[in-house]
Amino acid sequence: MTWTFGTDLAAYLALAHPAVAARPVSDTLLLTITDALERRGPHAYGPADPVFGWWTGPDGAVAGALLRTPPFPLVLGALPAEAVQALGGHLATEPLLAPVTAVDARRADADTLTGAWGRPVRVVEESRLHRLGTLAAPDPAPSGRARRARAADLPLLLRWTAEFNRETDQPARPTEAALRDRISFGGFLLWEDAGRPVSLAGFLRPIGGASRIAPVYTPPADRGHGYAAGVTHAATGAAHAAGAREVLLFTDVANPTSNGIYRRLGYTPVEDRVHLEAR
Repeated sequence: MTWTFGTDLAAYLALAHPAVAARPVSDTLLLTITDALERRGPHAYGPADPVFGWWTGPDGAVAGALLRTPPFPLVLGALPAEAVQALGGHLATEPLLAPVTAVDARRADADTLTGAWGRPVRVVEESRLHRLGTLAAPDPAPSGRARRARAADLPLLLRWTAEFNRETDQPARPTEAALRDRISFGGFLLWEDAGRPVSLAGFLRPIGGASRIAPVYTPPADRGHGYAAGVTHAATGAAHAAGAREVLLFTDVANPTSNGIYRRLGYTPVEDRVHLEAR
């Protein structure tokens, strides 16, 4: 049983991707991040090289993986408990993991890593992964309608996604390349009221039959009118139309408003994740 670490995306895809792809719900983050790296290059998320890792079990098969795209945290996929325990030691000794000060992991794995890391840590954020059951329309329905975002909407998308990243403490800025890629397959929807864009929702390309809604953003001045529910409902339907059998989304556990909105649309909790930071 052992960890392997490296910076070669091709090696990761050849050796670890099959195990990750077998869990398209729990490993949605790994799948969507590597999809972006394949499509936009190894520096899709920043100038530093990404780092990959995979755990080989006693049968010689890969049983789970992780990756990091600086400046974002180290992201752990679904892993056996013994792999997480062993990772704690590697965080102190593996040169490729030396810069790691933050980890995003399933709650149970975060608890294990907290004891194995050998550094004091604090919980920065708790998120909850949801999957769609039966899609329900917003009730009451908000005024307005959804439409696909177009290339002409790029300045608005850049502004709103940057505002979303600031509100959610994302460390990187959106890029035109990433937004144009999303526009190319219809992955952004805008909600318009009286012809004016008031809310945004996006969905990621279906991978392994699963797509994830992200981001959902309404400017502060337009909140409280149900626009987020309307555009999320529309984006969910669009993800299904694009081929997704499973539609997923993350919420901030500490935000009861968004959790309530998605529950009423038909989303149900799957598992919680924790963002740890070393102190």
